[in-house]
Amino acid sequence: MCPCPMGINTYTVQQGETLWQLAAKFNTSIDAILSINPGVYPANIIVGTVIYIPNGVNKVNNKMNLINNMRILWEEHITWTRLTIVSMVFNLPDQALVTNRLLRNATDMAAALEPFYGKEKASRFGNLISEHLVIASQLVKAAIAGDNAAAADAERRWYANADEIAFFLSSINPKWSRLEWMEMLHEHLALTKAEAVSFLTKDYAKGISLFDEIEKQALKMADVMATGIIKQFPNEFIC
Repeated sequence: MCPCPMGINTYTVQQGETLWQLAAKFNTSIDAILSINPGVYPANIIVGTVIYIPNGVNKVNNKMNLINNMRILWEEHITWTRLTIVSMVFNLPDQALVTNRLLRNATDMAAALEPFYGKEKASRFGNLISEHLVIASQLVKAAIAGDNAAAADAERRWYANADEIAFFLSSINPKWSRLEWMEMLHEHLALTKAEAVSFLTKDYAKGISLFDEIEKQALKMADVMATGIIKQFPNEFIC
């Protein structure tokens, strides 16, 4: 790669990084990064690639970038949850790999909040989401084993965790309603449990129908999260 133009740095892409995270980290925008990196695409940045990063002369991002990034994160959340359920129910050999990828979603969500709320609060949110995912895994394992007591305990902890997430989000952003987040997360849990049951009972048509509902509901949560940030930090966005 040729020497950097004035006002531009080079950066080597690390494992798990997205253009959104890099834009937030360097106080620039995805569009600004893409404009000086021909051949780089948001969905396919390769670990080890050296790219140009403009110095932070832009706002953190524009509104549509934030909305799209939140939608991607929640889409990944439900997709890798589904794949993990499938792998567990059918005891597939990729179970550990799929589970690890699912848990990375918590880290990615935390990274998306960090530019706005700082490392400590973002890490707290990431830990709560990680707990949400771990408990879901425990619930599925208990259901597969036919351990009703363990399943009931996991489900109780799952809902308690959802309430804790709702409380935490409302505490860091007055634009996020605790009650709204509780309602959305409770719906998310109910749909996810029904999805797992559809695989356990081999009602695959029902599972497909449920995933359509899960996707719509997840996108709603993504949009609520994004619009809440935009309302709380209106000066951080260029449009």
